[in-house]
Amino acid sequence: MADTQVIGIDLGGTAIKLGRFTQDGTCLQSLTVATPQPAIPEAVFMVMVDAIAQIDPDNQAIAIGVGTPGPADAAGRIAQIAINLPQWVNVPLADWLEAKIGKPTVIENDANCAAIAEAWLGAGRQYKNFIMLTLGTGVGGAIFLDGKLFVGHRGAAGELGLITLQPEGPMCKSGNQGSLEQYTSIKAIRRRTGKEPAELGLLAKEGDVEALAFWREYGRDLGTGLASIIYILTPEAIVLGGGVSASYEFFFPTLKAEIEKRVMYTSRAELQILPAQLGNSAGMVGAAKLAWERLHKSAI
Repeated sequence: MADTQVIGIDLGGTAIKLGRFTQDGTCLQSLTVATPQPAIPEAVFMVMVDAIAQIDPDNQAIAIGVGTPGPADAAGRIAQIAINLPQWVNVPLADWLEAKIGKPTVIENDANCAAIAEAWLGAGRQYKNFIMLTLGTGVGGAIFLDGKLFVGHRGAAGELGLITLQPEGPMCKSGNQGSLEQYTSIKAIRRRTGKEPAELGLLAKEGDVEALAFWREYGRDLGTGLASIIYILTPEAIVLGGGVSASYEFFFPTLKAEIEKRVMYTSRAELQILPAQLGNSAGMVGAAKLAWERLHKSAI
């Protein structure tokens, strides 16, 4: 199995990232394609099939893993819902891909994939109990307990971005109101400031007073949301990924202060708060790891 390869796919609202990987996590080739708009399931599937053919023209990969922006079923077959993609309700994506491409396929929530990658090769390597938040178009979450991904009894656990932050806040596509996602996602930052997170990061680096004030407020909001999660799970570490985490240095001080203010020491003793290490590739790396694990299980 040393020379065998798998494909890891990270399906996002604006881009689909694919990589062809060896068993140790080495990426042999990667590709990013635009997510079709509107991102209805059939259109996304066709783009995915075409991209797989591009990244694996010699048909070397023996399995496929896919991260989707929402919960998958516990068996890793069905994208149950993706609140930021239209018409994604109980989409049998693994079945579709297997029927079209003929390779074993497993799907999982994209934040879970990112956490699997960070646990394997990144910031979560030395922790058995950690949580991850992906601060992107939406806010995803993942939970590692005793070295294993916790997905709950039907596969949908760990939607940490959908917890309530402000009961009277903006409506969330989840049906919740004032969810953490409505204050800390890329969409929320655009709504709150009229600017892109990357632009606010650059302005903060230049010492812009308004940008620095925004990131302080962002850190307080994120810390407030994380306080509830810390009380429940008392993790060893919190790993922060997604595009917004690029500005970690500007929101970390108020994030840390808010957690210290709100959480009793007994629930946060030795807690580490860390930026993710694998950047934009985490989703596809974790999806590839899942593909390897599925192959291993089927071989037993």
